[in-house]
Amino acid sequence: MFKKLKTDTLNWIMIVGAILLIFEIIFHFGGAIIPAIFSAIFAYIGWKNFQQLWGKVLFWIFLVFFTFSILNLWAVRFLIVVVIVLWLKDYSESKKSKDLEPILPSNVINDEKLIKIKPLFENTLFDDVQTKEMAYQWRDVNIHGAVGDRIIDLSNTVLPNDTAVISIRHLIGNIEIYVPYEVEVSIHHSSVFGRAHIFDEKDLNLINKSLLYQTENYDTTYPRVKIITSVFSGDIEVKRI
Repeated sequence: MFKKLKTDTLNWIMIVGAILLIFEIIFHFGGAIIPAIFSAIFAYIGWKNFQQLWGKVLFWIFLVFFTFSILNLWAVRFLIVVVIVLWLKDYSESKKSKDLEPILPSNVINDEKLIKIKPLFENTLFDDVQTKEMAYQWRDVNIHGAVGDRIIDLSNTVLPNDTAVISIRHLIGNIEIYVPYEVEVSIHHSSVFGRAHIFDEKDLNLINKSLLYQTENYDTTYPRVKIITSVFSGDIEVKRI
């Protein structure tokens, strides 16, 4: 359904949703946003202690509160209406026409093959993400998330004799990356609230700032890893192992 929409149409839907959200914050003193934030925090606490009975109770109670708070937002109601309208439109069009397979000209030979590779991580919104404690095959990392920690240990894998890439975009949570001594590193990190511990360098007041570091021989020596991270609220730690 959304795959058939043009990028401009999706952008306008998101812009209208953002305007409604801002309007609700300004003229309704946050509306349902504040209850949703508090419910998400307590649900996360319950999730982190889900093995215990009180954690299960806390998680499910505040998950229900969070769901109802989110559904009370004007922006979310607008998106629900958009989804329903798009689904009805898509259903109506599917009844009127049949899908036609593209016909290639007879003189065009299309024998290019693509190999689908399973990524190292799947995107998760409300959970911790961590590399295996046993040996694993390296694949470049490109993930985003909402709440939870991200831990990547490069000592249990073999990096390519090239530039490995780690790209993490996150909302709330800490990022920890462990790098072997023989690997050169480039780190580009941005944060709204948080702290940074990168090897021997520390920044304990990382408020709406970006940091860029690289090891001395990064431009000339392999293997090397390029780390690009951004987080709204959280700490980053990059250290040797």
